[in-house]
Amino acid sequence: MSFCKDCVRGVRWDGTPAGKIEKINGVDCYVATPESDYPKDKVLLFLTDIFGVPLVNSQLVADDFANNGFKVVMPDYLNGDPVPADGLSPTNNFDLMAWFGNHTNEQTRAPLDKVIAGLKEQGVTTFGATGYCLGGRYVFDLAFDNVIKAGVVAHPSLLEMPADGEKYAKTSVPLLVESCETDPQFQAEKQASLDEILGGGKFAPGYKRVYWEGCTHGFAVRGDQSNPKVKEGKEGAFKDTVEWMQKYL
Repeated sequence: MSFCKDCVRGVRWDGTPAGKIEKINGVDCYVATPESDYPKDKVLLFLTDIFGVPLVNSQLVADDFANNGFKVVMPDYLNGDPVPADGLSPTNNFDLMAWFGNHTNEQTRAPLDKVIAGLKEQGVTTFGATGYCLGGRYVFDLAFDNVIKAGVVAHPSLLEMPADGEKYAKTSVPLLVESCETDPQFQAEKQASLDEILGGGKFAPGYKRVYWEGCTHGFAVRGDQSNPKVKEGKEGAFKDTVEWMQKYL
């Protein structure tokens, strides 16, 4: 499956991240920690899109999750080789498929597993995961492996329907999906397929899909907030995720 042009488009947001880069079991991670007391045995994994840990937008969203009481760990599962920041330029011609050939599941799942193992050594027993674009694929995979207690995906990539939906139905992991109007990676047909499998109360652990009109793939971490509908979608997806994790994590 190929990525879409919106995987390498977006708008960089303004702000100064408050978290820190830390090594966890040898893997660089962006860590955002609440200033107030929080459960030390729980971590929200922030699984990035292809721009990885360096994308300021993602760091700012992670900080906002921490401000809502979650310790957030954003692993560098791209092995120090994310798509460069200038891939955000509308005129960029970055060869995404060549890059992806060096970032397959075999190469990217291992560092993610190392971080989870390292966090367990620190006393973490419960994980939630929120994934964006490529990160959404890993939320599904972690749910399949019974690693996480709750999952959220926003404009996920590389999902196969109905196969992944049917496999997810066998898990016990509540799932929130933030979808949008224009998304070649998770288009209307895939959205409807997942609803058919998990919606209507069929999935007992919990399922909800939110649809954002006027938004495109990437809106939750790379959306142009000068566009009122995109701003509403970005802020709404964030609020939904906080409430989902407060309920299920």
